Amino acid sequence: MAHVDIPPGTPPGTPGLMMYRQDTGGPLSQLAEVLLREENSLSRSERELIAAYVSYLNECYFCWQTHRQMSVQQDEGADLARLESLIDDFDGAPLKPKLRALLVIAGQVTISGRSVTTELVASAKDAGATDAEIHDTVLISAAFCMYNRYCDGLAVLVPQDPTAYVGMAQHIISGGYSMCAKGH
Repeated sequence: MAHVDIPPGTPPGTPGLMMYRQDTGGPLSQLAEVLLREENSLSRSERELIAAYVSYLNECYFCWQTHRQMSVQQDEGADLARLESLIDDFDGAPLKPKLRALLVIAGQVTISGRSVTTELVASAKDAGATDAEIHDTVLISAAFCMYNRYCDGLAVLVPQDPTAYVGMAQHIISGGYSMCAKGH
């Protein structure tokens, strides 16, 4: 049961919270829209993978399931097994060196912003990451630390069946994150 009185019929997880308080939900959903969907040198799938990885590390089941589906559905040829390999064996997961270096940085942000060292940034740059990609990775990770704690901290309804997230991801892919706060 949620820690706050969420109206019946409200979507599960973070979208429901964004609808519950549209004055705060609007800016939060717009931030997700900018970070994960607007034009960027990192693909939508790669940015969603960063969000999913951070959510997994933060043990936020709702965001982990949603964003892993978002990553897979926006990357032709990707599958959930690739994402599972990232969790089961990060070093052996089939990742491009730049994305691997960015995920290392994202993981450090979940510990502390100060855990992102000069050496990690240099490693990402050596792998081909730009300053903008490093910036966006840190911001995606920091934002998802907030979204994860928002969702779990209010104990909102979270479907336990992973297949429930397939349709949610399709809905966001077609309508964007901004619709989350509007209830469309």
